[in-house]
Amino acid sequence: MNEIKYNYGYMFSYSPRPGTYAYRKLKDNVPQHIKKKRLQDIIDLQRKHSFYRMQEHLGRIEKVLIEGESKKNNQYWYGRNTQNLIVVFPKKFLNIGDYAYVKIINTTSATLIGELYI
Repeated sequence: MNEIKYNYGYMFSYSPRPGTYAYRKLKDNVPQHIKKKRLQDIIDLQRKHSFYRMQEHLGRIEKVLIEGESKKNNQYWYGRNTQNLIVVFPKKFLNIGDYAYVKIINTTSATLIGELYI
């Protein structure tokens, strides 16, 4: 994870999978509290990496397909850029289904925040 620094990831706690070699032959000897801690450790690390990757977009102008209203602020649109990342920006004269050029001015670990670039 530290070498690649993925944009995002899907992480889950270990659970036995019927039909696998491990399920048939290996004992699940890791206590649940340790599994939870390990999962939280990699979630925390991935958040840092996601934030790092999102920061690479700061100052860039991104082409965004408007998909709808932002869930957190109805004065903003949300859409996806060409890398499938979520971008939010203030509503202006555009509509759902339109493309917008958006300058990225801020980020979270999961969202690019921008302003319409005219």
